[in-house]
Amino acid sequence: MSQYQIAVIVGSLRQDSFNKKLANGIAKLVPSEFSLKQVQISDLPLYDQDDDANQADSVKRLKSEISAAQGLLFVTPEYNRSMPGVLKNAIDHASRPYGQSVWAGKPAGVIGASIGSIGTALAQQHLRNVLAYLDVATMGQPEAFIHVRDGLFDAQGNIGPSSVPFIQNWVDHYVAWIKKHVQ
Repeated sequence: MSQYQIAVIVGSLRQDSFNKKLANGIAKLVPSEFSLKQVQISDLPLYDQDDDANQADSVKRLKSEISAAQGLLFVTPEYNRSMPGVLKNAIDHASRPYGQSVWAGKPAGVIGASIGSIGTALAQQHLRNVLAYLDVATMGQPEAFIHVRDGLFDAQGNIGPSSVPFIQNWVDHYVAWIKKHVQ
């Protein structure tokens, strides 16, 4: 495949989000045949099964962008020892109505950053459990539970020089994972 379209789902809405910075930094570390696009989840209504027959335009857009992608990248913070509600809401919307999930069969990577000392370990585990049910082939190793500290990002919001080798290693494994699963 000459070009890999990757849908990036950032589980944070905050303007100065560490995870948005991480997603933007990862986009600069992938090879040129990878195109990473962050999908918007901030305008999704709360999931309600009563709306399955008449989904909002924002839900249709989300499902279309996920369907068009060859791979997925989830970049999530950890809220109260789990994934953020906005991320779970997006996952639920794109998996419904039952039998019409756009997640199934897509390869994915999961990464995240948090100020907590365990990074996003529990959020990632909960997210992996949900993705397994949705038939998303999620990269298991290496894991990256990034603890946000001084130097993780530089003054321009890029991944800092001391952090690049660790994150580049994860990105290289992710790229290989996507290539292995996309024919």
